[in-house]
Amino acid sequence: MTGAERINGLVLAGGQSRRMGKDKASLERDGRSQLQHAVELLQASLARVFVSTRAEQQDDPLRRQFECIVDRYDDMGPLAGILTAMEHSPESGWLVLACDLPNVDSAVIDYLLDNISESRPFTAYASSYDGLPEPLCAYYAPAACDVIRQFAESGVTCPRKIMIRSDTKLLQQPDPAALDNVNTPEDLRGSRLGAGS
Repeated sequence: MTGAERINGLVLAGGQSRRMGKDKASLERDGRSQLQHAVELLQASLARVFVSTRAEQQDDPLRRQFECIVDRYDDMGPLAGILTAMEHSPESGWLVLACDLPNVDSAVIDYLLDNISESRPFTAYASSYDGLPEPLCAYYAPAACDVIRQFAESGVTCPRKIMIRSDTKLLQQPDPAALDNVNTPEDLRGSRLGAGS
């Protein structure tokens, strides 16, 4: 990767948390919210980190603590936040991290940053379960913006499907459980977050 290319961090925190029954960004970990943990994790490696949020969440006290980018798109799931961020700073690469991945640690982030492809639009971990790209802890190069737009215009708004159909560099996870997400109370109890780590 060229030293001149700037990388921003983006924590996706615009989900509706329907299955969890409470805002996943507010789940506590060692006295800090999961959102704060994710932001600080990226801040340890990146100069600038933003939080992606929906318009109706922008006045939420938890999210207001951080520099937010408000989604411009509806009904696109996490792709709304990713595309909005890329349009916000099109010259930047983006390291994207969902706030519901409590097992991600600095080793996962550092390995991803150290292995970014200079020539491909996406660099992502391969899932430990099916070998497919994990788009919510991944690097999106500036060139990915046009790729995403083209897919979105054709009705494809699933980041994983976009990566599967694109030139994506896949990495093996240093920790097979690192990208297990937390969507339900049961998931929470089985995670490092639920264990209070």
